[in-house]
Amino acid sequence: MTTTFSLEELEQGLVGIDASPSNHGTLEMIVCRPAVGERKLLDSGNIDLDVGLVGDTWKQRGSRHTEDGSAMIEAQITLMNSRVIQLITQDRDRWALAGDQLYVDFNLSIENLPPGQQLAIGEVVLEISDKPHTGCDKFTKRFGHGAIRFVNSKSGRARLLRGVNARVIQPGRIRVGDTVQKVEPTT
Repeated sequence: MTTTFSLEELEQGLVGIDASPSNHGTLEMIVCRPAVGERKLLDSGNIDLDVGLVGDTWKQRGSRHTEDGSAMIEAQITLMNSRVIQLITQDRDRWALAGDQLYVDFNLSIENLPPGQQLAIGEVVLEISDKPHTGCDKFTKRFGHGAIRFVNSKSGRARLLRGVNARVIQPGRIRVGDTVQKVEPTT
C-alpha cells in the first residue's frame, strides 16, 4: 500500500526543500517516457534541439494546449526538485511516476529561476519557460490530495514545487551526477 501525506505533513518538509542549492546542484535522475505510462531510468541521455530527451515521446504526444495539437516547445523538458519528490514519495523508486524527465537537487523557485533564466546541465543548456507546471489528475492519483495541494499552494507555486518547464537551447549529453548551474548572461 502506498502512503500519502497531508498538506500539513508535507509542509513540515519545506525547510529541507528550501536548503536546495541555488547555484551549483546535481542531476539526480533522468527518466525517459518511451510510451504512455512507461518509464525508463537512464544513467545518461542525449538532449536534442528538436525532440528534447532522445527516446522520450514528448514530441509525439503533442499537447492539448496548442491549437494544432503539436508539442509545446516551452515544455520540451520538465524538471522537478529531487527533495520535493522524495518528501512526497519517501521512496526513490517512485520518483519517475511524477512524469518529469529530470530530477535535480536544485532550487527551482521563481525567485532563483525566473522565466528566461538559462540552466546548464552537463553539455546541455535549457531555458526556463513561463509556462506553469502544476500537476494533473495522474499526479493526484499517484501521490494523494495532500501532495497536489502542497505543490499548488501559494508557497508551493512560489517555490515551483511541482517543477518547471524548459526548452533546449544547446543540445548535448547529460549524465546522472552532472552539475546543475545557472548560466549567467553575457554582457
